[in-house]
Amino acid sequence: MNIRLQGEDHRVGTIFCIGRNYADHAAELGNAMEEEPVVFLKPAAALQAEGKPLVLPAFSQDVHFECELLVLIGRDADNVGVAEALDYVAGYGIGLDLTARDVQSEVKAKGLPWTKAKGFRGAACVSDFVPASALDPLAARFTLHVNDVLRQQGDTTLMRFSVPFLVSYLSQLYGLRAGDLIYTGTPAGVGQLQPGDRLALDLGVVQAQWQVAA
Repeated sequence: MNIRLQGEDHRVGTIFCIGRNYADHAAELGNAMEEEPVVFLKPAAALQAEGKPLVLPAFSQDVHFECELLVLIGRDADNVGVAEALDYVAGYGIGLDLTARDVQSEVKAKGLPWTKAKGFRGAACVSDFVPASALDPLAARFTLHVNDVLRQQGDTTLMRFSVPFLVSYLSQLYGLRAGDLIYTGTPAGVGQLQPGDRLALDLGVVQAQWQVAA
């Protein structure tokens, strides 16, 4: 699937996701804060733009919403430093990292990968993107309302690892390519989705909405 930046389509490559990047979220799940970013991947087939209902996977009875700031990489980045990392960002958006929490808990207990819990179809919801110049990722705020009730508030000043650090870190370990996405982590307030739920995400410069299929 493609994402849109200023009305133009961009093909998505690798989807990098960062776990435990907000202390309050790690605490609510009983997870320790790590000394380096917790990185996992989602397949591009998990992407879902606005306009289609969210279909929860039949294999899970406890799918959670996680609202996050998204980073779109604009050009290939290998071994870049923190100081120049933002030069490689094309745009920012807002999205949902959907998580089959029951499945995640089961596989974590067995020491197995999280892919089934994090990578199912529709698990990577993405808004349209705005140019990098439209947002300061070091001082961005975002919200998620579910059925008109405020459930999550994000403030990037509270990130354990900043956007420039993450871009630099990922470029050094894995290499980043134009079209790659970074999910930068979720704050506290995650919760279970129910059929018919309406979700409204707001980054200030861009908004997005989804509804869970009844």
